[in-house]
Amino acid sequence: MIQIYHNNRCSKSRSGLQILEESGKNFEIVKYLENIPTFDELKTLIDQLGMPPIDLIRKNEAVWKSDYKGKDLSDSDIIEAMIKNPKLIERPIVINANKAVIGRPPEKILDII
Repeated sequence: MIQIYHNNRCSKSRSGLQILEESGKNFEIVKYLENIPTFDELKTLIDQLGMPPIDLIRKNEAVWKSDYKGKDLSDSDIIEAMIKNPKLIERPIVINANKAVIGRPPEKILDII
């Protein structure tokens, strides 16, 4: 099943959700700010995206700048930071089977649905 990691307060995430709704395909909304992914779930997601964990971080978030920026962090440290502060996770993320994309721009979602 297709999943979207969604934050309703984000315009890009709302646009991504609209693309999925208009596709007519079945999908599940993952409200990752409420149901924070586990370490293993994030690791799997990062593998599906094919990128290092740092590329999934929203680097303009205040908590990133105050608590993490400029520090020597391992991949595990970065994943732990996302668990502790899920708003650091870039959005929207759409997963279909073993592939995932960050919907920025939202039209990138079309590549995997």
